[in-house]
Amino acid sequence: MEDSDIVKLFLERSESAISELDEKYRGYCHNIAVNILSVESDAEECVSDTYYKAWESIPPQKPEKLGAWLGRVTRNTALDMWRKNHRKKRYAGIEEILDELGDCIPSNDNVESVIEGRMLTETLNSWLGSLTRRERILFIRRYWYGEKVNKLAGEYGMSDKKMAKQLYRLRQRLKVALEKEGYLL
Repeated sequence: MEDSDIVKLFLERSESAISELDEKYRGYCHNIAVNILSVESDAEECVSDTYYKAWESIPPQKPEKLGAWLGRVTRNTALDMWRKNHRKKRYAGIEEILDELGDCIPSNDNVESVIEGRMLTETLNSWLGSLTRRERILFIRRYWYGEKVNKLAGEYGMSDKKMAKQLYRLRQRLKVALEKEGYLL
């Protein structure tokens, strides 16, 4: 079923909207959730919460790109769940990713965080635009979707060590770009 047809089912408040959404996007949403949460049962709960949020949000929202919208909702739901349960030290997946980016993304713990956040977003978008398509996809898959290094290495036909080195170089390039823009790291 096409995304526009699924959205139409939501707008009509048809209960089949959830089953159609599940059939088309369960794997996609589950991968995002499990990459962040690292716990299968929590990933399943996150996917269910995502479907509930979709039901509650459509209408009034009418996403034009359902997959991207659903991916964002899943990611935000998983991050909220991770933050809520972080004290329990249950999740290793997102901690590893945040540690990797910690050296090249400045902290928001100051008064100017809102303004800096907007400027940082513009700088990051510009930097991502300067990458090759392959580098950009790799960076987003690792640091937005939280995919494992060994999974990416397998798909790109390289060793885990070589993939980790490539990701390290991308982070170093990001760090240089941010420092050039005046961010203190």
